[in-house]
Amino acid sequence: MAPTPLKIANLIAAEIKATSAQVSAAVALIDEGATVPFIARYRKEVTGGLDDTQLRTLSERLTYLRELEARRASILESIAGQGKLTDELSAKIAAVTTKAELEDIYLPYKPKRRTKAEIARERGLGPLAEQILADRAPVPAELAETFLSAEVPDVKAALEGARDIVAEQFTENADLLKRLRDYMKDNAFLRSRVVEGKKEAGAKFSDYFDHTERWATVPGHRALAMLRGWNEEFLSVDIVVDQDSTEAVKPVERIIASFYAIGTKPGDRWLAEVIGWTWRVKLSMSLSLDLMREMRERSEEEAIRVFARNLKDLLLAAPAGTRATMGLDPGIRTGVKVAVVDNTGKVVETTTVYPFPPKNDVRGTQAELASLIRKHKVELISIGNGTGSRETERLVADMLAQLPAPKPTKVIVSEAGASVYSASETAAAEFPNLDVSLRGAVSIARRLQDPLAELVKIEPKSIGVGQYQHDVDQGKLSRSLDAVVEDAVNAVGVDLNTASAPLLARVSGLGKSSAEAIVAHRDANGPFESRKELMKVPRLGARTFEQCAGFLRIPNGKEPLDASSVHPEAYGVAKKIVAACGRDVRTLMGDSAALKTLDPKVFVDERFGLPTVKDILAELEKPGRDPRPEFRTATFADGVDDIKDLKVGMLLEGTVTNVAAFGAFVDIGVHQDGLVHVSQLADRFVKDPHEVVKAGDVVKVRVTEVDVPRKRIGLTMRKDGGAPAARDNAPRGDRNAQMKPKFSQAAPKQQAPAQGAFGAALAEAMKRK
Repeated sequence: MAPTPLKIANLIAAEIKATSAQVSAAVALIDEGATVPFIARYRKEVTGGLDDTQLRTLSERLTYLRELEARRASILESIAGQGKLTDELSAKIAAVTTKAELEDIYLPYKPKRRTKAEIARERGLGPLAEQILADRAPVPAELAETFLSAEVPDVKAALEGARDIVAEQFTENADLLKRLRDYMKDNAFLRSRVVEGKKEAGAKFSDYFDHTERWATVPGHRALAMLRGWNEEFLSVDIVVDQDSTEAVKPVERIIASFYAIGTKPGDRWLAEVIGWTWRVKLSMSLSLDLMREMRERSEEEAIRVFARNLKDLLLAAPAGTRATMGLDPGIRTGVKVAVVDNTGKVVETTTVYPFPPKNDVRGTQAELASLIRKHKVELISIGNGTGSRETERLVADMLAQLPAPKPTKVIVSEAGASVYSASETAAAEFPNLDVSLRGAVSIARRLQDPLAELVKIEPKSIGVGQYQHDVDQGKLSRSLDAVVEDAVNAVGVDLNTASAPLLARVSGLGKSSAEAIVAHRDANGPFESRKELMKVPRLGARTFEQCAGFLRIPNGKEPLDASSVHPEAYGVAKKIVAACGRDVRTLMGDSAALKTLDPKVFVDERFGLPTVKDILAELEKPGRDPRPEFRTATFADGVDDIKDLKVGMLLEGTVTNVAAFGAFVDIGVHQDGLVHVSQLADRFVKDPHEVVKAGDVVKVRVTEVDVPRKRIGLTMRKDGGAPAARDNAPRGDRNAQMKPKFSQAAPKQQAPAQGAFGAALAEAMKRK
């Protein structure tokens, strides 16, 4: 292995707690085109058992570190081309591990437009700056007299030119920048203030009208909230450091002075003035912007992680299963859209009913719904949770009360993304003759039957289980969410003969074109009878087959193992196991007692090691097992349809819709989710809300606070009823982090976010390249 790949492998290995050999093996597989799900499931012997989480991190870091190496090579080439590359500089560049550090070192050598320092050098003032730095004893003004010329008419002009040259050296010194940046990270505060005259319009940001907390500990959700307030021009946001210092020389200026060993000689006194000027005019702003960028990036990473985790929980939510389902997409004036799908998800009938104003056809609606239930033997009624959902649910409940048993079960489901799907090309291709308004009802019905199969048709960002999702890097968000969808689909497995093209496209090794080719072949030739028949699909070669076959299922096919997650390449091992039991594979599948008598080591060979053999035995015990939980539903309280119906102390049942760093949001059926603050999730300390709940969980909560004007509902899951939840967005454990520094001087009047040098620079810095 070349030095650079080995270096990358060592760095990643330390981060994911693996060996460099494991990382190198995984990298080789990725470079060959293998997907993360395939490597995690079917190449455990090769990677030493790296799981999908480790492999996702490995893949992301591999991309970053390869980009870093490419940039490092480019910088070395650039500096060498200038004739300025020394062994010491080369070693320094080779040692850095981040892009930011690399750019700091490159700064003095980076081609740039003509600066004031460059103009001063052109006027012959470079030697003056060098003399002052080299010998502090002479008076700088006296030295300057020997550098006067037509372009440098007086001593003041000479010293200003020297100052520009020295200041540029300060701002391009990588070691100094690192020291200052580290100091600021430890001591800086993030401060937000309301923009004058914007209090009323920006009321939703009132928690941040006068807010200050340490930069190092500000939680991501609060940072993004403040940045959104700044972006919408309701807040001014800035970084403050050393503002509370009463000393003549600020600590940050003292760091620079110490770095350049400033003493008391005439040259030292002049340099001290230059340091103060450089900090105020140049370094303070540039380093503050660096901290702002870093804060935004880490906040975005946290937000993306939360979104990804919630999406995974939603995708892996319990399926109601193959039961005839009626989907209701509520609407008041435009009517309730109705779609009935059979146990396979096929649409059998659609209509629109108008039980609400202006038509108020309640009896006609109930009669029509009852007729559809009897006609199609509907077992489940899936009601979207948008506008009119509680009214629709009440209407359905009244109707069900008049029906004989067995009665369908009604469930409120999230309709997030249903409208996006309805107007998509996927929906148009799937239902070319169905009105857009009715497609949403079909999606609502199907997502109750199988959330994963239906939600994969929707752009993950449109599903709406993240916070500040429109404020984060959309490229990173898409990559992260796509990885979640891929992992979820492959963890569950896909029925090759019933899966839609969008679902197949998420299977390891497949994409949109190959998925569409599979569906086209299935439509033309009938259901696949074995996995081997995939090789007949046009343009689906051996490599693609290797990647996808293990994740595709064929229930009741010619080969019983095709219904399991055993990969075709390992059928030989599986058949040895079956032969050892002296049984037919169909009768052996599911016989845990018989399989537990076998010693896995007996079936290990040169190609398949112990991990694969154990996986095969586990799959034979529970063939085609679904990792998703059992289906259950929440029951909303009667008579509690609006936030105004809530009273403190009410005990309600609800469904967790979203989990954030500071708590969980719960749908209790009033069109506004309530917040269970992290401190109210359990009768113990909870660091991460995901320890207790996940999206889709059915939970019991008690109301602790109702703020109708701000549409905020406080809930608790504590058995003791809990204290009223915090009204701000701050986790209680972070109260100390919000302590405001006691500034000894009045803070300068804040400008509107889009005004002033810092505001303009911040706007530019916040733009993503």
